[in-house]
Amino acid sequence: MKKIICAILSVLLAVSAIFAFTGCGNEGDGQDKTYKIGIIQYMSHPSLDNCTNGIRSALDASGIKYELYSGSVQVGSANSADSDCVSFAKNMSVSCDLIFAVATPAAKAAFAAVEDTDVPVIFCAVTDPVRSKLVNSLDAPGYACTGTSDVLDLAAQLKLIKDMQPDVKKIGILYTSSEDNSISNLATFRTLCSQQGIEVVAKSVNSASDIPSAANELASQVDCINNFTDNNVVENLAVVLSAADTYGIPVYGSEVEQVKNGCLAAVSIDYFVLGKVTGQMGADILGGADASEMAVRTISDATPVINTEVLEDLDMTMPDAYAEAETVVTND
Repeated sequence: MKKIICAILSVLLAVSAIFAFTGCGNEGDGQDKTYKIGIIQYMSHPSLDNCTNGIRSALDASGIKYELYSGSVQVGSANSADSDCVSFAKNMSVSCDLIFAVATPAAKAAFAAVEDTDVPVIFCAVTDPVRSKLVNSLDAPGYACTGTSDVLDLAAQLKLIKDMQPDVKKIGILYTSSEDNSISNLATFRTLCSQQGIEVVAKSVNSASDIPSAANELASQVDCINNFTDNNVVENLAVVLSAADTYGIPVYGSEVEQVKNGCLAAVSIDYFVLGKVTGQMGADILGGADASEMAVRTISDATPVINTEVLEDLDMTMPDAYAEAETVVTND
């Protein structure tokens, strides 16, 4: 009888071990787990939309099983984007395995929300993550926060402007005072322009309501306006373009979508590709990579894009150096 009981106990222990093993595999090895992922997009405009689409494309291609927080991307509204992102991030910090944050304000909100958690944050389109205090350095973030930078090739952008307008003396910059990206870009652009005897006339705004008067005043003082990746300004690009049109000057964008929407030209990176790089980083982290040791990444393939319709309207000619540049016309 004792032998029978021992045999039964042995079988039960073996079965228990099998169930325990398979149970751990479902929860911990990532093969069958469905991850809860949050995506916060600061606001809706084409550049950020492209980032988000790239993130989702990379996640889908990775084979990782996931579902989005609340079933969709969380996008801030034009009038309350900052507070919206803070709210999204707080909710995601207690229910998500990982958060993607598109644009600097969204990334800062997510980073603050996960401070006392182990939820990693992967940012996209943050020009200066060190200045924004999201990472200790680009090579070694130091926190469970890393991602991609959309740092602009401002030297190439200035060359484009000079080739388009050889006699340019004053370049206008409209920027939001709370945008770390714009402040960082402005400092670099000022240095580049001063080296070539070009004056930068900069005007800051606090919100969208400040843009009409600031854009009109700026356009009256300069030979052209150059946009950075300032979300507030890009969201209200039509207002800036209208002011520039009043004074017959061009507006240069920072990427292709702005050129399609009426800017004359830009040295543009591909924000969809930037999003794909970001999404793959997130997939790698869910697969076991350490976010705190994953270097911030960039894409280097910036290409000139010129709106031929705007070129004609301004009675300007295509410089020989850009004969092979990508050309677009204004969206209807």
